[in-house]
Amino acid sequence: MSKAMRLIVAALAAFVMALAVAACGDDEESTPAPGGGGGGGGDASAEVIEKIPGAEGKAVTVGSKNFTEQFVLGEIYAQALEAAGFRVKKELNLGSEQIAFKALKSGQIDGYPEYTGTSLTSFFDVKTDEVPKDPDEAYELTRKEYEKEGITALPRTEFENTFRIATTKEKQESLLGGATKLSELADVDKMLRITGFPECRQRTDCLLGLQDTYGLKLKFVSTESKYEPLNNDQTDLGFVFSTDGELTLDEYTVIEDDKGLFPPYNISFGIRDEKLEEIGPEGQEVLERVQEPLTEEVMQELNSRVDLDKQEPAKVAADYLKESGFVQKRSGVILGPRRPRRRGRVGWGSSTVAIVIAA
Repeated sequence: MSKAMRLIVAALAAFVMALAVAACGDDEESTPAPGGGGGGGGDASAEVIEKIPGAEGKAVTVGSKNFTEQFVLGEIYAQALEAAGFRVKKELNLGSEQIAFKALKSGQIDGYPEYTGTSLTSFFDVKTDEVPKDPDEAYELTRKEYEKEGITALPRTEFENTFRIATTKEKQESLLGGATKLSELADVDKMLRITGFPECRQRTDCLLGLQDTYGLKLKFVSTESKYEPLNNDQTDLGFVFSTDGELTLDEYTVIEDDKGLFPPYNISFGIRDEKLEEIGPEGQEVLERVQEPLTEEVMQELNSRVDLDKQEPAKVAADYLKESGFVQKRSGVILGPRRPRRRGRVGWGSSTVAIVIAA
């Protein structure tokens, strides 16, 4: 390499380092990486998934339903099994819960993640208002019902994806008087507008339950959108889901369901009994262990990387496994810390630049 070229490369390297320092310093806070202690790529909190002897001769088909969180979860479980050495086939866009459950019972897939509340109400004829409010009780009832179908419902996740009531931070102060609990909305001297999916109007775990449980008089606005009506002042409140990626934005706040109206919707990975026996206790441990870091906050972050940052679910899942310590990072690769996300800001908040110098 010529002397002039070496000077140019050195200048570029210095410029990149300056950019990195500036990027790290322009925000005072950083969002912890999923499952990690501090920023992304910090100390791993989980043991690396090791290859299981004999796993390479066993095939597992992992399914999912047809929305962001399901795609991400399906990828996490599938990639974890791959890391353990199993041959994995993915069918991650099956459709509704009825289609996914039918595929599971028929053997089209071997397992997929489903919500306890959904399983009870959609598959086992439990009325919505009869779903146990305790997450462990709901899981135990789900487990017993799956058992009758030759399916094992693995232990539930810590997080749940259930209904929540959200508003903008501005409206919380200016209209709701700083209310943080749904019971406090009864003191608001105005009929509040609330948006929800069309079917919400007739559901006891949605509008009907909200009005009955909290004694609220609400003007219901039917819509397929969750956050746009809040942004455009078409509503004061909105039915959202607790793991929505939009909740990572510094624009919205969730009003606490202090009377416990909404039933639990924790994830349980349902797997056919014969396949669970085939993958053995070691394979089961992988499936259970890989979901342990999945808190509500972490799931919001993972969903936001798909819905807001436009990353592919497979990449988001792979990064989660690396950041949580389940899969080793490639030598020399550092996953940068996540920054507080602002609307219109995409990706990690700073670019990663690699310079390769020929000898």
